Amino acid sequence: MPADLPKRILIGRALRSDKLGETLLPKRIALPVFASDALSSVAYAPEEILLTLSLAGASAIHFSWQIGLVVAVVMLAVVASYRQNVHAYPSGGGDYEVATVNHGPNSGLVVASALMVDYILTVAVSTTSGVANVVSAVPALRGHEMALSVFLVILLMGMNLRGVRESGSAFAVPTYAFMVGVLGMVVYGLVRHFGFNAALPAESSAYHLEATPGNGALGGFALVFLLLKAFSSGCAALTGVEAISNGVPAFRKPKSKNAATTLLMMASIAVTMFMGIIYLAHLTGTQMAENPAEQLIGAPADYHQKTVLAQISEAVFSNFTPGFYFVAGTTGLILVLAANTAFNGFPVLGSILAQDRYLPRQLHTRGDRLAFSNGIVLLAGAAILFIVAFGADPNRLIQLYIVGVFVAFNMSQSGMIRHWTRLLKTETDPKKRARMQRSRAINTFGLVMTMAVLIVVLATKIGHAWIAIALMVVLFVMMKAIRRHYDSVNSELQAVEEAEDVAPPTRVHAVVLVSKLHKPALRALAYAQLSRAHVLEAVTVNVDPADTAALRKEWDERGIDVPLKVLDSPFREITGPVLEYVKNLRRDRPRDVVAVYIPEYVVGHWYEHLLHNQSALRLKGRLLFKPGVMVTSVPWQLESSERRKAPKAWSAPGAVRRGEPRPGAGRATGESGSGKDDAAPRD
Repeated sequence: MPADLPKRILIGRALRSDKLGETLLPKRIALPVFASDALSSVAYAPEEILLTLSLAGASAIHFSWQIGLVVAVVMLAVVASYRQNVHAYPSGGGDYEVATVNHGPNSGLVVASALMVDYILTVAVSTTSGVANVVSAVPALRGHEMALSVFLVILLMGMNLRGVRESGSAFAVPTYAFMVGVLGMVVYGLVRHFGFNAALPAESSAYHLEATPGNGALGGFALVFLLLKAFSSGCAALTGVEAISNGVPAFRKPKSKNAATTLLMMASIAVTMFMGIIYLAHLTGTQMAENPAEQLIGAPADYHQKTVLAQISEAVFSNFTPGFYFVAGTTGLILVLAANTAFNGFPVLGSILAQDRYLPRQLHTRGDRLAFSNGIVLLAGAAILFIVAFGADPNRLIQLYIVGVFVAFNMSQSGMIRHWTRLLKTETDPKKRARMQRSRAINTFGLVMTMAVLIVVLATKIGHAWIAIALMVVLFVMMKAIRRHYDSVNSELQAVEEAEDVAPPTRVHAVVLVSKLHKPALRALAYAQLSRAHVLEAVTVNVDPADTAALRKEWDERGIDVPLKVLDSPFREITGPVLEYVKNLRRDRPRDVVAVYIPEYVVGHWYEHLLHNQSALRLKGRLLFKPGVMVTSVPWQLESSERRKAPKAWSAPGAVRRGEPRPGAGRATGESGSGKDDAAPRD
């Protein structure tokens, strides 16, 4: 069985680099891939508005539609602004590129850290919200929310490791089904109410909503603050809008045009669904409470509060139960699949940052399926940490959510204003100038809207938002440190002309580490002789005097013409004496290179490693940090490892089977072979 068969089963066969074009997305697939987050936000954004207003009791609920209308205006303004972005910066850097080009690298890193936090929270919030909606429809799952959320994150990770196009095709049907379900619910509810005068009471409409203790009937500044807080909570509906701007390279040509069209489609559908849910919540008398047991007067003692969407769909489809389960099922699916937006945005952003040397370069590499696999795995791990830390509670997680989004929005819009202003200074064509001025006006309006939202968010949510802000600061500092490291390494390794930096060493002093005169040691001696070092010697550590005496005797009997040096070790340690000996060699002749050959043998199964010590590994780890020291492992495969190889592995010209003497070999050459091990010191 091929060693990578499980991997092939899980993620599919590897794709050639020249097949990247086949993974590009048409608009019908790009919409569910990049817009599922923004579309799914309408499932919980109205709920956040109602939950916040519930603090003041039933008297404040009637403000929900006005707040929803303002949120819709902000969303349309942001989408209009991002349509300018995708045309001006189609390379996929999105907000990070806009901020870096127009404000400088530090501003770009602020945006990048904000977006990374947003993507991580997108996965955490989407999966936990999806599970919450499913639990509302299937109460038997209550109590297993965390396990279900973690499982779904791992499932999404696996699907995305199979590639963008493949995961997008799998997620398209549930996303479109969610659109049909919610829009169908809105139409069906309006027809029943206005066409047939049907009463559509929600489950919670039968209870009286009391204000939380200490609030009561609010007025003046307190009421304004509450409305602003509800507005900031409702702006969660804007999360995910920026994903299309960051994913332009994944679209088919013409990329910018297709991305802009997809943005417009997403905004139209999202605003329609959002306002439809807000209106139906008002029509059905849906109520939400921060503390149902205290605030919902008349509710039974064991009352479990369902989500807004679940209450509305239950009321609208009171005469058609399959409709309720369809909406509940598709809502749970879309909320989970909304995390797919982050799984497409985070790895691309990580790749760009890695290319700019702000993140480990491993994030820049595409995996077998031409997806940025390392970024996908990193995102999943970070999201799981948040889910566990916050008990899989979407209402707690969502409070951290929108800070990073609106930081990125503001930096992006102000960067685009600078972009158009710079171009207008040199453009003379009246038609082009008119288009640029129109675009700048759109971005200016977008900046005003997003700046207002950010101020409101910081003013009303700072008690929760500090966690997200602190994480952004940590990421910013970390990326700066990574860049300094890469710059320092690049500067240190840069080739220069000074003779002292490029002059070869005067001599090579070769040291072969041995513990007993077995086949791996003989091979290491033979290999070291082929290197033709100026000085060659074997070194052993005197851990057991009897073993050392036996080694000396056998060494002399075989007549090996390589001198054997014995290092004393009064504390029976191997690593220390070898390091001290090498250090002394370097001190006596600083211009020499010390080449250390370590014979090792390779076992075929993981459990066999438990039966052997790791002295060779420890030695290599320590020697690698010694300047002027070269470490070479001389491997020797045991039979268990050879059985894992193809039988033709020894058919290469000049290869010698294990145990067969190399023709013309000297006495020190001994047996030859090939492989890897742990044998240098002793087992």
